[in-house]
Amino acid sequence: MANASLTASPWWTPDVHADRRGFLLGRNKILAALRGFFAERAFVEVDTATLQISPGNEAHLHAFGTVAINPDGSETPLYLHTSPEFACKKLLAAGEERIACFAHVYRNRERGPLHHPEFTMLEWYRARETYHSLMDDCADMLALAADAAGHDVLRYLDRTTDPFAAPERITVAEAFDRYAGVDLLASIDGSGETDRETLAGSLCIAGIRVAQDDTWADLFSRVIVEKVEPNLGMGRATILYEYPVAEAALARPTPHDRRVAERFELYACGVELANAFGELTDAGEQRRRFGLEMAEKQRVYGETYPLDEDFLSALTIMPDASGAALGFDRLVMLATGAPRIDHVIWAPVAETVR
Repeated sequence: MANASLTASPWWTPDVHADRRGFLLGRNKILAALRGFFAERAFVEVDTATLQISPGNEAHLHAFGTVAINPDGSETPLYLHTSPEFACKKLLAAGEERIACFAHVYRNRERGPLHHPEFTMLEWYRARETYHSLMDDCADMLALAADAAGHDVLRYLDRTTDPFAAPERITVAEAFDRYAGVDLLASIDGSGETDRETLAGSLCIAGIRVAQDDTWADLFSRVIVEKVEPNLGMGRATILYEYPVAEAALARPTPHDRRVAERFELYACGVELANAFGELTDAGEQRRRFGLEMAEKQRVYGETYPLDEDFLSALTIMPDASGAALGFDRLVMLATGAPRIDHVIWAPVAETVR
């Protein structure tokens, strides 16, 4: 970051604000509509703390850190959360049944047309309900957002999605076969362990680039990004489900195939909007998975984050549940037709320039 500095952002100038104002008012309408959606379904809206002991333990999520100075002068490392997930699950353990949370969250190393370092995450949880109920929620919310914005399509650049059409539902394995000609499950054994060489061989046959130092996870991500995602959510939304267990650190395995997990992602216009789980409630298994994630983070980035021991303790009494996280600003973008995420954020963070 040598020679980097903050630059004045023009969002507050009257002419730029006038161009953005219609998108921002659309944001407010969508927010009100979604709050009504949850209220009608007996969800309790909760507000979780931004400062946490752990920001989350996924290898490729990056947090902003700070230090709390205690009354005795000692210091405690804290982080701005990357998601309200841990706090929400503690509330499920405490006895809440249906909760929704519109949380400001913070992710470092992210900036672009679809990314902003501070954004709004909508998370909602249903105790004792399956993640299929969340798929239905997602479909309903797409239609609700478009209706609130006064549009009959979701739009990003030159891509459109009909928010009123039933989403396509396709498994990750089916998507790998359809869009890349790769047999994904052949590289995963019955316990969920992955085989890098088998997947690499399949990619080579399909003409997809493989580097010597690519891990199984690297290869999986390359196929998702280059071959699968560009085809999702075109014309109608797509629900991509049953991710490999190795790519679903917080989700439980499916009852019919322990190679894959109860995880899905929602796409519209080729844009990922939501990520959902049938929640893992085995504290020992969750600790093991977090250890793997942090080992990978250390390998790739040279850093790790602490575990939230309160969260792991809460898992021991948390009921079976399903939860989803939706990028609210992205949904607003698509529903209003805004070209960039900072067009739908009232006061964007200033950018850095070299």
